[in-house]
Amino acid sequence: MRGATHGSPYAPAQGYRYDGLYGVDDFWHEKGAEGFTAWRFRLARQSKSAPGAEPNPENDASRTTDLLGTSLTLLSVVEFGARTDDGQIIQAVTLPWFDIVRALQKDREVAFQLTPRQWEELIAGAYERAGFDQVILTPRSGDRGRDVIAIKHGVGTIRVIDQVKAYKPGRLVTANDVRALFGVVVMDRASKGFLTTTSDFAPRLRQDPLIAEQLGPRIELINGTQLLAKLEALAKNRSGY
Repeated sequence: MRGATHGSPYAPAQGYRYDGLYGVDDFWHEKGAEGFTAWRFRLARQSKSAPGAEPNPENDASRTTDLLGTSLTLLSVVEFGARTDDGQIIQAVTLPWFDIVRALQKDREVAFQLTPRQWEELIAGAYERAGFDQVILTPRSGDRGRDVIAIKHGVGTIRVIDQVKAYKPGRLVTANDVRALFGVVVMDRASKGFLTTTSDFAPRLRQDPLIAEQLGPRIELINGTQLLAKLEALAKNRSGY
């Protein structure tokens, strides 16, 4: 239940509203702002909410400001579906996905407030926005070098894997990281592999002879600047990946 006096952007204009049934989808612990261990819980909707239960992302600009607070890492940016052998299917992006993209447009430092797992969810949501038929977010551990798996069906089937490096400025992705991704692409029998980072790649990495011949057909490198541009485009329409 949500009440009008709650002060949340999700609150109804007046009275109370039933917003559906939620279950605990995932939980973990991390160090809180005051140094104590804090348990985090991600809730997933088990039933559809009432009509009008969610605000329009285009009309609620005030939510972007709220994202810069300590609640940022509590937001779930995707809606999960069934589990598979590889992980959990992404059904759709949620409103916080758009909010975070908007916040990133205003201030790139927001990128470094997100947890690595939230970046994986954000990028999984990007593939869903790009129109892939099935997008899977792999588990936190035991992902076998694949953070996101995206599949598109047509005359044939395209299987893409994405390895996400949520690095702060100054920490660069190395040539060994890219070579490792190529090994995963081969063993997974994927059509293509993306290595996506919030930072950048080491100088002259693209000139490495073992890497250069794979760039384009089998491997694509996405740095922080390119990533933000893709997210911005996907927030507006279905294009990008």
